[in-house]
Amino acid sequence: MSSSATPIPGARKAENRSVLSRARRLVVKVGSSLVTNNGQGLDQAALAQWAEQIAALARQDKQVILVSSGAVAEGMQRLGWKKRPSAVHELQAAAAVGQMGLVQAYETCFRGHGLRTAQVLLTHEDLADRKRYLNASTTLRTLLELGIIPIVNENDTVATEEIRFGDNDTLASLVTNLVEAEVLVILTDQPGLYTADPRKDPAATLVRLARAGDPNLEAMAGGAGSTIGSGGMLTKVLAAKRAARSGAHTVIASGREPDVLLRLASGEPIGSQLEAGTSALAARKQWLADHLQVRGRLTLDEGAAKALLQGGRSLLPIGVTAATGEFERGEVVACMDAGGREIARGLVNYSAGDTRRILRTPSSDIETRLGYVEEPELIHRDNLVLL
Repeated sequence: MSSSATPIPGARKAENRSVLSRARRLVVKVGSSLVTNNGQGLDQAALAQWAEQIAALARQDKQVILVSSGAVAEGMQRLGWKKRPSAVHELQAAAAVGQMGLVQAYETCFRGHGLRTAQVLLTHEDLADRKRYLNASTTLRTLLELGIIPIVNENDTVATEEIRFGDNDTLASLVTNLVEAEVLVILTDQPGLYTADPRKDPAATLVRLARAGDPNLEAMAGGAGSTIGSGGMLTKVLAAKRAARSGAHTVIASGREPDVLLRLASGEPIGSQLEAGTSALAARKQWLADHLQVRGRLTLDEGAAKALLQGGRSLLPIGVTAATGEFERGEVVACMDAGGREIARGLVNYSAGDTRRILRTPSSDIETRLGYVEEPELIHRDNLVLL
């Protein structure tokens, strides 16, 4: 099957080298179908190969965080379940059963190369709180400096639907942001991102190089392709977009390629390379951008949207036409343009009820409307990040 690079307006000329060759810190995500050999139980040989490759990268002075799916799938196999359950409590039970075997298998594989490992379980709630976000970042960075391989997974045994990441592609991108890794490698059971579903369109070609976040990529990506995992190519494209917010590049490649990590590290271009086109966000704004859940939405008029996008201004109540959801002062809200597109998010200075009372109101009239004034801005530009 032929391959090509997607023409992305403004993308820099392709270098025929993998971005991994220049990176010191990287996050590697391995999907459920690879870890469990398409749901048949843990693939011990595959785990041993990734441990061997990561050990070789460590000898090259590269720091690696491994985000591994497979706990739920391994639990399903141990429990004799053929179909991934949809009920949260059943998923949690499967994760609790499967996590034991998954971590033990990785520990054994890495110990054979003289490497120590650490299990790190995260939920969105861990990253939604600023203090816990910083604690998670510090812990992961410390482990890396100690030469330990962190093995990260979602804490499925306690996560509810409201605080789940939803898939480990998203989790891997957030970990990439969290530790400011230079590259995110997503290993899957496909060669990479195609211009269309190659199972249905024989003319589909492999995207070799593109700009992370380009809308064309989301249009190319389809739905979930496996009954074992919860993600699909679209989640990988969105993960690359999120990783790019901290300046990280993403490689989507087949985990069944022999020595795929070592070949990428040597500069060989394998799979789809989605490059970051923007510089890293400041830490506080990166934390805001990483919020997967927002408490409410503010609809902006054309002038307010332009002031945010082009003028780098704060959001004033006079430019807001509607407020939906229930939120308190200091919580994260999304800023939507008139067409319903999210253009920014930030920490709001007023509760939902008070915000609705001062919509379309000049800042000088806030005290008259509310009887008090916290701030003249609804969201200050220092607490606002553009998306």
